[in-house]
Amino acid sequence: MQESYDQLAIFATVARERSFTRAAAKLGLSQPALSRSMRQLEDRLGVRLLARTTRSVSPTEAGERLLEVIAPRFEEINHELAMLNQFRDRPAGKLRITAGEHAAITVLEPVLAKLMPDHPDLSIEIIVDYGLTDIVSEGYDAGVRMGEQVAKDMIAVPVGPQLRMAVVGSPSYFDRFPRPKSPHDLTQHNCITIRLPTYGGIFAWEFEKKGKELKVRVEGQLVFNNIALRLKAALDGLGLAYMPEDLVAEHVRAGRLVRVLADWCPPFPGYHLYYPSRRQTSVAFALLRDALRWSA
Repeated sequence: MQESYDQLAIFATVARERSFTRAAAKLGLSQPALSRSMRQLEDRLGVRLLARTTRSVSPTEAGERLLEVIAPRFEEINHELAMLNQFRDRPAGKLRITAGEHAAITVLEPVLAKLMPDHPDLSIEIIVDYGLTDIVSEGYDAGVRMGEQVAKDMIAVPVGPQLRMAVVGSPSYFDRFPRPKSPHDLTQHNCITIRLPTYGGIFAWEFEKKGKELKVRVEGQLVFNNIALRLKAALDGLGLAYMPEDLVAEHVRAGRLVRVLADWCPPFPGYHLYYPSRRQTSVAFALLRDALRWSA
């Protein structure tokens, strides 16, 4: 019976991840062990559950049906196991959180730095992802995103202040190029852009002034998908960057960066922790949620 349970758990993980490599990493098992378990399960059931190629793994029709049945059960079991932590003397367990890079750096990390030393039995995995992750199907306990990006069927808790964007360039860059006076002028500049899966390509820089919203599809020599490289490129004078204000404020004060178009960058609602509506919440998750909760 235990072997059957383990094999079904392995199947559910492989089917969701669509990869033996990712499933092995997630379960802490070797790929040969996973493949062996899957062959044994398929032989016992007499039906093929996974379609395998050299590049991908995907559930067959029978596999999809089985996954639909067992995935919610495993989620319920894992949730109830997590609930047993309330009978412990101190919070314990593992939590998986998905967040964008800026949220992970500015919201999650500072709270974890204070929380983790006092709770040695607590384990938290942060996955940085720019996409709008389905936290239920991907097996996350919660996610951190902008309030406007949170699905309506989720519980959302504010976990940070209002945010503001900033367009910045180095003094050496502006020695060579004039400062833009309006967002439209950015089309004449070398802009350091970012590719986001959520937007299906290069992110358009967003502006607003006196109720007028404007999106500018900028171009430039450099495209990155993380914060550190964009900031470094701006500091090196390679172009203009569109960055969260809090990440460039110190560089602006020190004169390493020059801010432009500030009047086109008003504040907007900040990050929210979001999670599925459940009747019960584990002690470990409640501890993290309460630590993150923002009060102005």
